[in-house]
Amino acid sequence: MRVVQSLQMEMGEVDISQIKFDPKSRADIPRILKGLQHLYMNLPLRNQIFELLEKEIAPQVDKSNGRPGMALWRIFVCGVLRLDLNMDYDRLHELVNHHDTIRQMLGHGEFDKEPYHFQTLEDNLRLLPPALLDKINEIVVSGGHALVKKKESEALRGRCDSFVVETNVHYPTDINLLYDAMRKVIGLTANLCNHHGVSDWRQYLTTSGISNGSCVRRKIRNEAKRVQKRSGRNAWR
Repeated sequence: MRVVQSLQMEMGEVDISQIKFDPKSRADIPRILKGLQHLYMNLPLRNQIFELLEKEIAPQVDKSNGRPGMALWRIFVCGVLRLDLNMDYDRLHELVNHHDTIRQMLGHGEFDKEPYHFQTLEDNLRLLPPALLDKINEIVVSGGHALVKKKESEALRGRCDSFVVETNVHYPTDINLLYDAMRKVIGLTANLCNHHGVSDWRQYLTTSGISNGSCVRRKIRNEAKRVQKRSGRNAWR
C-alpha cells in the first residue's frame, strides 16, 4: 500500500510550506529543498508529478492493498537529493536520518525519530528509473518556464556563465592544426558516406569493422610527424 503523503500530521511536524531556511546559507542542500518546497506548494505541478509517479511506479501492483510502503513524496524527495547531490546511498542514509531540515521536508515531526534503513532506501529509489526521471524533469522544466515568463507570447531568455576547464591542448603549430582539421574532415566525410550508402571510403574501416578512421588517420599522422621532424620542431603530442 502506498500513499502520496500522509494526510494526518503528527505532533511536532511542520507543514512543508512553513519550513524556514537560512537566507544567508550558500550550501547546496537548502537550495534543493527550496525547490522541493516550491513544487509542493504549486498544487497543479505537484498533482502532475504524483499522478505520473502513481502510474509509473510498480504499475502491476495494487497500491491500495498490502502493508504500508514508503510514501511517494518521500521517495521523490530522496531521489531528488541523491540525483542533485550526486551522492551514494551511504551519504543519503546519513542525511535522511540526521539532517533536521531534510527530515522536516520528508514529513517527520520533532518527536518522530523513525530511522530509514539502508536497504529500504535502495529498494525504493530503484523504482525511479532514468526514463521516469526524464518525464518528471519535463514537467518541472515546464513549470519553471511558466514561472519566469511574464507573458505567454514572450520569448523565454536565459543566461549562463562559462568557465575554463583544464585540458591537454597541444602546441598550436601549423602542422598540428592541419592534422586536427584533416582528422575532423575524415570523420565527417566517412560518416556522410556511411549514411548515404557510398562505399568509396572502405579504407576508413579498420580490420575489426569499427568506423573510427584509424587507417587513414594513421597515414596522415605519420606524415605530420615526418614533416615536423624535418622542420626541427618537437611540439607533437
